[in-house]
Amino acid sequence: MSKSRNAAEQPGVKVGERIIPVPASISPEAQERLRAAVGPDGTPLNALYAMPSANDPEAWRRMKHAADSHYAAAIRDRGQSGAVEVETTQIGCATVHIATPSEEAFDNCVYLDLHGGAFVFGSGEACRESARSQAIAHGICCYGIDYRTPPDHPFPAALDDCLAVYESAIARYGAHRVVIGGRSAGGNLALATVLRAHDEGKAMPAGLVLLSPEIDLTESGDSFNVNSTVDVVLPNPLMPANLLYAHGADLAHPYLSPLFAEFFDGFPTTFIQSGTRDLFLSNAVRLHRSLRRSGISADLHVFEAMPHGGFGGTPEDAELLDEVVRFVRHSLRR
Repeated sequence: MSKSRNAAEQPGVKVGERIIPVPASISPEAQERLRAAVGPDGTPLNALYAMPSANDPEAWRRMKHAADSHYAAAIRDRGQSGAVEVETTQIGCATVHIATPSEEAFDNCVYLDLHGGAFVFGSGEACRESARSQAIAHGICCYGIDYRTPPDHPFPAALDDCLAVYESAIARYGAHRVVIGGRSAGGNLALATVLRAHDEGKAMPAGLVLLSPEIDLTESGDSFNVNSTVDVVLPNPLMPANLLYAHGADLAHPYLSPLFAEFFDGFPTTFIQSGTRDLFLSNAVRLHRSLRRSGISADLHVFEAMPHGGFGGTPEDAELLDEVVRFVRHSLRR
């Protein structure tokens, strides 16, 4: 029996000579998502798309154009239904999509949504659609921060944009009525925004939501080895994108890798999520322990067999969203 046929008969990811099977411990929908993300030979489909060198900006621009369209379509496909008015404006150098639901669960508060995409992708329509979905889910106004991205705008442009929008939000609503949330690279920027706001003497938000956060650009954690290839969404490291974003700055600096920050009294209560197959699982685990050692209230939610960014429209994703909504509402009630 050939190895490729064996991989096809045992759906899963091929790692060396092993097949890591799709587990029966997750929902049928999640099982199907994992199977669909892997080719007949056991290779994750996303592993077929290599990132350009950090020294090839034109190749990054081409990849960004294609990826942004893909991201937007994916968010539209699994977006929630509901009446939302979306207005696009400028705050400083950042484009901001302000999504306001017709029925608000809380008045006079805001959720700042920082999109993912390895600091490069996820701009434009994808960011706008994400803001709309978040506004529906939380029942509050949402600012989708369409921050500037490399290769044209490397670090610290994105962080500057996020801080400028945060300053605007707390001036309008008060810091205790603001929650910041981000997925993947957006989680990095959410945490880095809180750190920089503290360094500059600004008030802290009511809560912080970090979904599979990309908070260690040095990629030093255990899961960068253990979950390499097993994570069908991020089968390969993101070092080319990290270097493109950092633009020569030290990857270990807390504004680039906020996992390495020194945390402080008054740090906002924090929601952290990951999955057992997430390439960034170590980021979540290490951050949670660091926050707890500092006496900070932090919840860690780890989902069975979930890859980076979730399964995409399964019962597990719905359960995660329910948890986030509960956290945000509790944070705003305090």
